[in-house]
Amino acid sequence: MGVAGLLGRPYRTIRLEWTSDLRLLRVRMCVRPIQCYSLAAMGELKQMLDDISANPGLVRHFVMTSDVPQVFNFGGDLALFVLLARAGDIESLELYGKRCVDLVWWMENAANLGIHTTVLAQGDTLGGGLESVLPFHKIIFERGAQAGFPEVLFNLFPGMGAWDFTIRRAGFAVANEMILSGHLYTAEELHNRRLVDVIAEPGEGEATLERVVREVDPRHRGTVAALRAQRIAAPVRHESLMQIVELWADSAMGLTDRDLRLMERLARAQARKAGGADEGAVEEIKRLELETAWGSDRRSGVERRTVAGGDRRARG
Repeated sequence: MGVAGLLGRPYRTIRLEWTSDLRLLRVRMCVRPIQCYSLAAMGELKQMLDDISANPGLVRHFVMTSDVPQVFNFGGDLALFVLLARAGDIESLELYGKRCVDLVWWMENAANLGIHTTVLAQGDTLGGGLESVLPFHKIIFERGAQAGFPEVLFNLFPGMGAWDFTIRRAGFAVANEMILSGHLYTAEELHNRRLVDVIAEPGEGEATLERVVREVDPRHRGTVAALRAQRIAAPVRHESLMQIVELWADSAMGLTDRDLRLMERLARAQARKAGGADEGAVEEIKRLELETAWGSDRRSGVERRTVAGGDRRARG
């Protein structure tokens, strides 16, 4: 196929660029109306990754970035999830999840193809967006970008590798904290938790990306060999990823109408952000967190009043 064939496909959700001296393939994602892993986007990504696999030695560096300002990726296609959950279509949900696993599994095994992977996030990186980042060999975040796993706010969990990849990078305690809290984290907080390798100053992500790749290139062969050994020493199992997808799809079947309405609300916020609005998914997630906290406080207050009232009656 060669470079011309690799770059020549008529993609709609991704844009490919080639840097010949580094044998670097750069993927810029732009999914409309929402920057997420839609079925169309995943189909195009799979085609592109299959082309790379079919041409061993062609690509030395694989780089992923976003073409959407202030957003790297919002993750799973929430509107599709709602549609399938309301239809009770667990088979389609499992199929979607397994396609996501195909993508992270390719990234997990890129070193076996002699490829070093680097990702640059310059904006919101949520749910499946963060999951897709974690298998990369080098993760760069611009200061000001935020990331997290908000799924627990609508009674779901990130099901396409969050547990496995977060545990390997940062340990069980960090994975537990991030996935069960639903909180969003700054680039600095992610760096402190060892989920992000390099922080770039605002507007300097591109220069940082160039520097990181060119630092790796002279020792590319040794670095890739070491990363292959790393994956042997601390493996992520494909079987584990697939089992979790099945559990995720089964859990989605139990979502209530309230949960689904919250997902729709978040999807609308994502679309607003993708359209250039000042507020979007991050602000909506923070509102959901507050609402959840207030709801817990109200329930606790009712319980406290009930107990106090019971005590008074007992004393009377």
